[in-house]
Parts: sequence; C-alpha cells; structure tokens
Amino acid sequence: MGYARARSVVVDGVTGRLVTVEADISPGLSAVFGSREQGDRVRAAILNSGYGWPDARVTLPCESSESITDLAVAVALLAADGCLPVERLDGVVLLGELSLDGRLRPVRGIVPAVSAAGTSTVIVPAGCADEAAAVPGAVVVPAVRLSEVLERLRDGTLTPHIRAALRAASQLDLSDVPGNHAARFALEVCAAGGHHLFMVGDGPGLMLAERLPGILPPLDDAAALEVEAVYSVAGQYDRAPGRTPPMSAPHHTTTLAGITGNRHRPGALSLAHRGVLHLHEAPEFNRRILDALPGPMDSGEVRLLGRERLVHYPARFQLVLSAATCPCGRDCTCTAMVRRRYLERLARPLEHVELRARFERSSPAAGPGEPSAVVAARVREARERAAVRLAGTPWRANAEVPVRLLRRYLPAVPEVIALLDVSVSAGLITATTVPQLVRVTWTLADLRGASQPTEEDAARAMELWQGARDASR
Repeated sequence: MGYARARSVVVDGVTGRLVTVEADISPGLSAVFGSREQGDRVRAAILNSGYGWPDARVTLPCESSESITDLAVAVALLAADGCLPVERLDGVVLLGELSLDGRLRPVRGIVPAVSAAGTSTVIVPAGCADEAAAVPGAVVVPAVRLSEVLERLRDGTLTPHIRAALRAASQLDLSDVPGNHAARFALEVCAAGGHHLFMVGDGPGLMLAERLPGILPPLDDAAALEVEAVYSVAGQYDRAPGRTPPMSAPHHTTTLAGITGNRHRPGALSLAHRGVLHLHEAPEFNRRILDALPGPMDSGEVRLLGRERLVHYPARFQLVLSAATCPCGRDCTCTAMVRRRYLERLARPLEHVELRARFERSSPAAGPGEPSAVVAARVREARERAAVRLAGTPWRANAEVPVRLLRRYLPAVPEVIALLDVSVSAGLITATTVPQLVRVTWTLADLRGASQPTEEDAARAMELWQGARDASR
C-alpha cells in the first residue's frame, strides 16, 4: 500500500497549466475511484506492459482526466505500488496518452504543454518529440512505451532529444504576377502597415494574396512560438510555417466552427495568427462567418464558451478578401443591382478594411513584376521605422494601434487632418473611417522614409480606401 504523485499539464486554448496527479493504494475491495474512462485505459496499458494491477482500493483523483495526463496517472500508480522509487518523479513532467497495449500516443497541444513545464525534464511520446523540442530551453525525453518510461526513470537515463533540422518553406514570388500595378502597390502597403485588404476584379487576386506572406517580415522568436503553439493544439504541427508568417485560406464551404474553432481546437482564424487570413470568393462565404470576422479583427483573439469555461485562441491576422465583381464570373450578364447585392454581403467586414484594390487579367506582354525580395526589403524598412515609433508598446505595426491612442503614437499632422475633415464634410468618407486613413498615411510615410505623412499621403490613402486604379502612382 502506498501513495505517489506525478506532474502533468492540461491545455486550455493554447495555454498549458501544470497539474498534480495523485495515486493512492489502500486496503479495501478492489476498485478504482476516478475517471472511469481514463481508469480503464490506464489499467489495460499497465497490465499489457507486464505490470500487475493492485488487488486493493485505488484512488486516482486528478485535476483533469484528459488523455494527455494518462502517462502521469500510470506512472504515479506504479510508483505508489512500489514499482518505482517515488523520488524519481521529482523534477519530471509526464505527457502522453496511453493506448491499451501500453504504447504512447502523440497528443495535440504538446508545444504549450512543454512551455508550461518550465525548466523540468519532460517525457513525451516519441511521435511528437520534435514538436516538443520546438520550445526554447526545453529538456525533452522521448519514449515509445510505458515500460520504457519506467526503465528510464529507474535508471536515470533521461537522454534529451535533439530536434531535427527544419526545411525552409518554399515561397511564391510576386514576379510571377504580371501587370496589376495598383493591386501590387496595395499589397505592399498592406504588408508594410499590417492593414487589411479587399481585392475585387476578374484577375489574379488569388495569386497576389498567396504571395503576401513572402513580403512580410519573418516572425521573431516569440511570434514563431505562438504560431507553433496554435498549430500544435490544432494537430497540424507538420504544417507550421516556421519563421514565415502563416497563410490560412479556408474554402467558402467551411463551417462556422471550422473558421472560429471550438473548445477542442482552433479554427482558420487562429491558424492565420501572426500571418494572413485569405477568403477567396469572399461573398460566397456564409453570412454568419462574415459577420463573425469583426470581433477577432478588433481584439486579436477568438473567445468561445464551452462546458462552462471560456476558451481563448489567439487570432491577430491580416485579412485579405478577394472577389469577382459578380456571382457569375466571366462573360457577365448580371445587372448592376445583382452585382451590388453580391458585394454587399461583405458590408460588415469591409467596415474594418483600410485598403481596396481592383485587379484585372493581364496579358503576358505586361512583363514580370518586381520580385518579392525587392518589395520585402521596402516593407522591412517601413516596419523598422514603425517599430522605432512604437517601441515599448505591444504593437508591431501601424494598423494595430488602438483608436484611443492614435494621437500619442501616430500623431496628427494638421494638413492631413484638414484634408480628411474636408472629405468627411463632403460625404466622401465617414468619421469612423478617419482613424483607418490616419494609420495608412503613416504607413505611406514609412514606405517613403519620411518622418511624418503629408497631404499627398492622405490623398493617396483615400484613393487606396476607395479602390482607385491609379493609387500606385
């Protein structure tokens, strides 16, 4: 008869939380007190690993019965039964689901789980060891079976895993997209300031949107780990883009849960965190999905209520909407009213979009455009200027600065405000649009290398907001 405890982690959203798993074996009729499903799974794994099950009263209280704690439950129980000195569990965190034959199954969310373990040695299923080792400073020990974990803990042979080298993600290049200078310029401004973009027309909107990650600045250490945590919880770690900002491009038939996520895993909005969410053929998306976009666009996260608890997923993305001018596509026979109603489906998200551009089919005679590397260099320099201005704040780009703090971090220039005020009075723009245009004027100034925006920048920002064809002049 004995008692032992082990440490594990449960994951809420993309945040790990350390928990203590306790096991007590006491005199009495043979029974298991705890989660029945987990108790049955752990019992089968222990028996099929060659260990005995105590003929006594077994109590397994745990803060959570999630499958990621299976390994900790089994090891704590075996230590309580005398199969392992309990002191061997000090400074160790155990993560992994057990199959009935005692093998360790990979689990979703291993990145935030290992992050929560801190400086402890973390034993994980071998199938997700590379994923676990993505956490800086983590001491990760892979194992295949429960019996292997017991042997390593007894012998103290906890050899850390060395992560395999990652392959660089291939990038699509802007030079593949001929012509469309106004749309290309809008894409550059979008990248430089972190703005949202709407592209409409019968040309290469999809091709342009797919190339936006290639001109965005690479992710820093903190942002890359945030993205890896999201993909880990989603069970898509093999698709995590490394240092390249992610691109999430759901099909218009995707459900609302597929876009926002649910209490078990994040959706497309969070898979675009620190990167790009592209909705191609945007008016074809369900109205509920389109109406759900403004909240995460403003707050930078998705909040979902499930099983009496609120789950948070990060979702700070740049939205790119692309659409044809009408529902029938090429050789259009639609009336003006049909076209207007088609694009009016985007009314709610477009209230939060600062840039608009028209794209059109180009002939090969237009020649190749600038390569991504050249555009990315200008974007990087503009971002660096914005970073100096926003130093000491949580924001990384002009578009992220809240309205209430615009005057402090993006101070108004009299001639710019005067032009915008005249435009509001003339009914060309609304008062709610002014903060968006102020942010864009600063981005245009950053791209020019100027210390502050001018009236010309404000005029160009208005052209970009209106979707003028010559805004790139």
